[in-house]
Amino acid sequence: MSHGDITHIDIPVSDNAKAAEFYGGLFGWQISEPPGFEGYPMWQAPNKISGGGLAPRSADFTQPRSYVEVDSIDDVLAKVEDAGGAVLMPRQPITETSGWAAITDPDGNVIGLFEGTVE
Repeated sequence: MSHGDITHIDIPVSDNAKAAEFYGGLFGWQISEPPGFEGYPMWQAPNKISGGGLAPRSADFTQPRSYVEVDSIDDVLAKVEDAGGAVLMPRQPITETSGWAAITDPDGNVIGLFEGTVE
C-alpha cells in the first residue's frame, strides 16, 4: 500500500463470535485470529485486499474506524493541529515493524493512521 491508501477498517464489537458469524455469513469475509492477535479477529474481504479487525467496543470506540497508510506517523502527527485536527492517540506499536495512531479531522471524525508492515 502507498501513503494515503485506506489500509484497514476496525469495527467495534461486543461479542467476537457473534460478529464473526454476522459478517462472515453476510459478506463472505474470512475471519481468523492470527498468532499474536488473539482476541482481535481479523477479517478479509473476498477480494483479498480489503480487510480489518473486529475490535473491542468501548466508550470511546463506538463507530467503525478507517486507517490510512502513511510513510511516517510522526510526520503526520506533527501536521495535524496546524491543519485543524487533533491527536487522539499518539503512535502505539503493533509489532516491531508497525504502529498506529488516531487523530480527528476538523469535524471531529476519527481517523486511524498505520505505518509499517505486520508480519
